Amino acid sequence: MNKEVYYVKSLEEDFATKTIKNKKKVIFQTIENIIKTKNIKPNTKSFGREKRLSCTVLSKNYTKTYRPHGIIFQTLQKPDHILPFDLVLLSATDNIIVHYYRIKNNLHIYYNHSLINGFEKFFFKDFNSLLNKYSSPLIAWKEVNKFRKQNGYNALPKNKFRLAEYNEAVFYKSIKIKPIAIYGYLPETIKIARELNLPRFISAKQFFNKINN
Repeated sequence: MNKEVYYVKSLEEDFATKTIKNKKKVIFQTIENIIKTKNIKPNTKSFGREKRLSCTVLSKNYTKTYRPHGIIFQTLQKPDHILPFDLVLLSATDNIIVHYYRIKNNLHIYYNHSLINGFEKFFFKDFNSLLNKYSSPLIAWKEVNKFRKQNGYNALPKNKFRLAEYNEAVFYKSIKIKPIAIYGYLPETIKIARELNLPRFISAKQFFNKINN
């Protein structure tokens, strides 16, 4: 793993994080506020766990992201734990949906699922430990399906594999960041990056490939 560690926080199309309030999704923190304060706050509360900030750590085999737009940053703070895939793959249901747009207006229902007993086996204290066990998404995918079947749930079909193509680094407290870049394919991304005086990339993968060439 490179000495320089880069994280990604994916954002919605309006470049903001969201949270659930009275069963409705509302803006929690805008990209402008993130850049101004150099701080990202925990915004997600689901699966019976405390409010958290979920990000992605970029590496050779983990260059995908939860959403196609967001911010790339660095921080000196360490994640409380890291998973090799989206936490939703450990939820105690066979009704797992891949595409966010299908659940974004019913998050209060979708995020109310519990987690399969023993889910902690997929939690790691640092990214190197995770890579030593799950060096690629395919390895993690096979293991989580094995775990699900052992606990009475269906193995996930291939069309859910997207949820294993990125990892999930979890912070339970606000983190101080050094903003690095904005990523996203939408034309508005160029304008946002210019206004925030940050470089813009079409994807996090494009950024990662550039810094490693």
